[in-house]
Amino acid sequence: MEINWEQLKVAAVAAMKSAYAPYSHFPVGAAALVDDGRIVSGCNVENASYGVGLCAECGLVGNLAMTGGGKLVAFYCVDGNSNILMPCGRCRQLLFEHSAEGMLLQTISGVKTIEQVLPDAFGPRELEEGFGADQRG
Repeated sequence: MEINWEQLKVAAVAAMKSAYAPYSHFPVGAAALVDDGRIVSGCNVENASYGVGLCAECGLVGNLAMTGGGKLVAFYCVDGNSNILMPCGRCRQLLFEHSAEGMLLQTISGVKTIEQVLPDAFGPRELEEGFGADQRG
């Protein structure tokens, strides 16, 4: 599947413009290509109780689930100035859960796979591989 990084950036910037960031003043937008060709996106949504704010990646994964599911193939995230952002560790784990193997992320140091930005990750693929009938015991 061909990845149009500019199209993903445009979708991430559009999502960022919908962010609700009255406390940090740090709007974030994210967009991803799904294995069926759809683009899903999300923005950060802050809360006066800071710990219950939602990252752009949370919105993106919610959008993925609401629009038919699938696996993420490519990902792009931007700040309020349209600069590339690297997802935090928590968000990398969230993305990994819904990624196709080898999902690509645009990062500040170039395109990397989800496995490169979250080495030795644990997720659904590991559960399928690691808990066969011989290990349930």
